[in-house]
Amino acid sequence: MGGMNGINESFDIAIIGAGPGGYSAALRAAELGKSVALIERDATLGGTCLNRGCIPSKALITATHTIDTVHRAAELGVQAHVDGIDYGTLRDYRRHVVETMTGGLAALLAHRGVTVFHGAATDLREVAGTADAAAGANLAVTVAGDPVERFRKAQAAEPLAPTVVIEAGDVILATGAEPRPLPGIPFAGALIDSTQALELDEFPASAVIVGAGAVAVEFASMWNAAGVDVTLLIRKDRVLSGWNRRTATTLTRELARQGVKVVKGTAVTRVETGANLGATVHYTCDSGDADHEAYGEIVLAAIGRDPNTRFDWLARAGVTLDDHGYVACDALGRTHAPHVWAVGDIVAGHALAHRAFEQGVTVAEAIAGLDPKPVDETTVPQIVFSHPEAACVGLTGQEATADPNLNNVKETAYPMLGNARMLMSGVGGAMTVVSGERADRPDVPVVLGVHIVAPVASDLIAEAEQLVGNRVPLAEAARLIHPHPTFSETLGEALLKADGRPLHTR
Repeated sequence: MGGMNGINESFDIAIIGAGPGGYSAALRAAELGKSVALIERDATLGGTCLNRGCIPSKALITATHTIDTVHRAAELGVQAHVDGIDYGTLRDYRRHVVETMTGGLAALLAHRGVTVFHGAATDLREVAGTADAAAGANLAVTVAGDPVERFRKAQAAEPLAPTVVIEAGDVILATGAEPRPLPGIPFAGALIDSTQALELDEFPASAVIVGAGAVAVEFASMWNAAGVDVTLLIRKDRVLSGWNRRTATTLTRELARQGVKVVKGTAVTRVETGANLGATVHYTCDSGDADHEAYGEIVLAAIGRDPNTRFDWLARAGVTLDDHGYVACDALGRTHAPHVWAVGDIVAGHALAHRAFEQGVTVAEAIAGLDPKPVDETTVPQIVFSHPEAACVGLTGQEATADPNLNNVKETAYPMLGNARMLMSGVGGAMTVVSGERADRPDVPVVLGVHIVAPVASDLIAEAEQLVGNRVPLAEAARLIHPHPTFSETLGEALLKADGRPLHTR
C-alpha cells in the first residue's frame, strides 16, 4: 500500500545485505516457508565474496598456478614455456566466473521465492503492525534508491519509487566489511586495497604488500608467480602470526624460497604517492628509528577489514556495537534490539564466507523456531590459497594448553616430505595435529586441531574439520583408511603418529 514515505511492502523477514551471510539466511528462511525480502545496495548479489574477494581472486590464482606448473615443467622432463599473459583474456575469464556465480545466485533466490530489492537501507525502526502486514510484523526498513528496484524474477527489474518501506517481523543485518586503511594513511593513487587490486587490467612490474594475513599472502604468492617483483612487509617474524607457529614459519620460508622478499619486524610510517606512477613505502624495522624505503608500482595495504556498521540508523534502532565496531549479539546472532539479528563479518570472529553461510542458516532456523546450535568458531576452517596452500581448523597447541577444560595436550608434527605426492610437488609443507583430553571425557584423547601447509591443504582441511567438529577420539580417527598414494595420507600418517603408532615415520 502507499505510505507517507513511499511504497510499503511486508514480509516475514527482511535481510540487509546479500553477501554469503545474507543470501544463505534468505535461502534457508524461504525453504522454511518464510516470506523474505533481501536488500542489496550493490548492482549485483553476492557481496564481497562473489564480486570482490573469494571468487575473482581464486580465478586469478588458478591462472597463476598454471604459470607455476609450466615453470617447473623442465624439472619433470616436459619442455614448455610461458610466452606471456594475455591480460584481456585473463580479465574476461575472471569476469565470466564472477558473472556466472552471481547470475546463478540471482536465479536461485528467485526460484526460492525471495524478493530482492536493489537500494540502500537508510533506516530501521519499530512500527505498529498494519492490517496487510505479515503476521507479527513490528519492524520497518526504509530503502532508498534511484529508484529502488524490485526483483521477483532474476534479471527482471521492477522500478518502484525513490523510497520503499519494508515491514517485517524480523530483520537480519548482514552488511559485511570493507578493507582497512593503514593508520592515518588513506587509500590514494598507487596505494590501493584488495578490491582495486583485483580490478587491475594488468599485473604490475613491482609491488609492495603491507600485511601478513590471508589476503596479503595470497596476493604475494599470486603476483610472484606471474613474475612481479614482490616485497612483503610484515610486522612480526612470520606471516599468519596468529596461526600455529610451525605452519606460519613453513609458509613464510616457502614464500621467500619462491622469490618473495619478506621483510620482518616492520612498521609503516608513511607512503608517498605522487603524480607519477608508483609509491614509496617508508618503514622502520625491528623497532629501530632508521627509515627504510620500499618502492612499488603498486602498494597494496592488506592489514584487515572493518565491519560496515557505522550507520546512524543502527544506533537509533537500539543495535549496540563493541569498541571495534562489531555488532554485539549472543551466540545465535540476536542483537540487543528485539527481533534484530546479525551475521557475517559484522559479528566478531573469523571473517570468512563459509562461517557466514552457517550463521545465516542458523539465524533463519532460530527465527523459524527450530532451536539450532550456535556456530562453533573452533570448527570454522581457515584457508590461504597461496602456493603451497595453508589451512587450519580447531585449536593451536598454545590455545589448547591455555584451556582449563583440556588436559594432556600434545602437538604432533608430521614430516611432509615423507609423503610421495608431497615429494613430487616440489614444495615444502607442514602438518601438525593437536590432541588432548576433555574434562568431561578423561583418558580419551580427541583431535583438537589440525594445521597444514600443502598444495591441496584447502581440501585436506575438510576431513580435519569433521574430526574436530565431531570430537572424534584420536584412536578412532587414526584407524580411518586413506587412499595411497595421495596427499590425504599425510593426515592419516599424522594421526597415527599422534596416537603413538607411527607407520612410515618415527
